[in-house]
Amino acid sequence: MTALGFLYPGHSAEDDYPRMEQMLDSDIRLQVVHTDIGEDAHRVDALLEMGSAARLAAGVEELRLSGAEAVVWACTSGSFVFGWEGAHDQVRALARAAGLPASSTSFAFAHAVREVGADRVAIAATYPEDVAGHFSAFLKAAGTEVVSVRGSGIITAAEVGTWGREEVLALARAGDHPDARALLLPDTALHTAAYLRDLEAAVGKPVLTANQVTVWEALRLTERRVHAPALGSLFTKEPVVQAKE
Repeated sequence: MTALGFLYPGHSAEDDYPRMEQMLDSDIRLQVVHTDIGEDAHRVDALLEMGSAARLAAGVEELRLSGAEAVVWACTSGSFVFGWEGAHDQVRALARAAGLPASSTSFAFAHAVREVGADRVAIAATYPEDVAGHFSAFLKAAGTEVVSVRGSGIITAAEVGTWGREEVLALARAGDHPDARALLLPDTALHTAAYLRDLEAAVGKPVLTANQVTVWEALRLTERRVHAPALGSLFTKEPVVQAKE
């Protein structure tokens, strides 16, 4: 049994985690602890407070008691807004507080991009344009070429959490770019676990989504590899075949 711990901000798409636990079909348990988000706003000042060390540390003890072997801050915007160095500081503080290997969804994206061999990516974000720009800057600091960025102007995670399959597919199609070798959907408030195969078939390339890469990152921290085709090419390394129109 491998127990993986996730600090998840608020309540939006946390049901992706029990769904992914079933999709992994293995001896892996995903333990989610909710953190207090303060103000629900995709705005830089609110996101910096959401990802503060004190808010993250508050959930650590529950994860330790659950037997988690690694912990990931399951929030993209609440990590990349700190910048490349600040996000490293955030993860180091989390690791010290937990006494466990730690990471965040932003670093999960950086590592997952390399895993699928994508040197150029497109970003299809739910965030406002300025916040999406911070994610682009983070990826560029990680050595990834960003060929396009599309923001959707959604302010709250609560609204993002109401999106269903058709909205997610529309976001992916609108945000894709022909020069990108992978498409990134960077919001853990967005339900995507059930749609990963559909998303990749729609755009004909690897699609990396926030909750998906977060789970993959926790597995990476514990040196576990799981073949799970339902979770997309990141979990298989197999080529993506685009669906016929």
